[in-house]
Amino acid sequence: MANLILTTFDWVPPPPRGFVRDLRVRWALEEAALPYRVASMPFNGRGAEHLAHQPFGQVPWLTDGDISIFESGAILLHLGQLNAELMPTDPRGRNEAMEWVFAALNSVEMASLPWTMSKFMGHPTDTPAWKFMDDFLKLRLKHLEPVLAGREWLAGSFSVADILMSDVLRVIDGFDGLADSPACRAYVARAIGRPAFAKAHADQMAHFAAADQARGM
Repeated sequence: MANLILTTFDWVPPPPRGFVRDLRVRWALEEAALPYRVASMPFNGRGAEHLAHQPFGQVPWLTDGDISIFESGAILLHLGQLNAELMPTDPRGRNEAMEWVFAALNSVEMASLPWTMSKFMGHPTDTPAWKFMDDFLKLRLKHLEPVLAGREWLAGSFSVADILMSDVLRVIDGFDGLADSPACRAYVARAIGRPAFAKAHADQMAHFAAADQARGM
C-alpha cells in the first residue's frame, strides 16, 4: 500500500477544477488514511505512456505496485478491498455497496452527464432534446430521493458507493438540479462535509494552482 501512486493531469483550465475525477480517488485515500503520492501527465499532448494506462486519454489511474487501474469506479472498488473504512466487510453489505457503485455510474451519472454538459455549454433549454435529458434525469432523481430520505449512507456505513454517488450528485447540485430533491441535496451536504473530502478538494485545487505558478500564470 505504500506504493500507491495516483496519476492525474499536470494542469487543467479553471472551470473543471474541483471536479476532475482524481478527486474521487484522493477522497477515498484520505478517508482510509492510505499513504500515496500524486504523479502528473501532460494535459496537452497525451502520448503513448498515458494511453498505455488510460486508453481514452483521461485521468485518473492508480498504480498499486505492478497493478495499474483506470476508471474511478474500478479504482475505488480496488481500494475498498484494501481498507474496511471504504467497504463493508460482511457479504451483504459489500454487495449492497457494489450495487450502489454501479448505480451511481450507470443509472445516475449516465443520466446526469449530458444534462450537466448541456448546462455547462449554455445550450438552449426550450428544445425537445433538452426536455428529454431533463425528464430523464428528473426520473432518476425521483427514484433516488426516497432511498436517500430513508438512510444516512447507501450501504449502512460510509463507503466508496457514497463517494461516487455524492460526487455525481454534487455536479448536478452545482447547476441547481437538486432543487426539487431535498434528500439528495442533504446527502451531498453530509458527504462533502466530511474532513476527507475537504482535504481531497483542497489538495486538488492546490495541485492545479501550483501548475499555474509553474506556467507563470
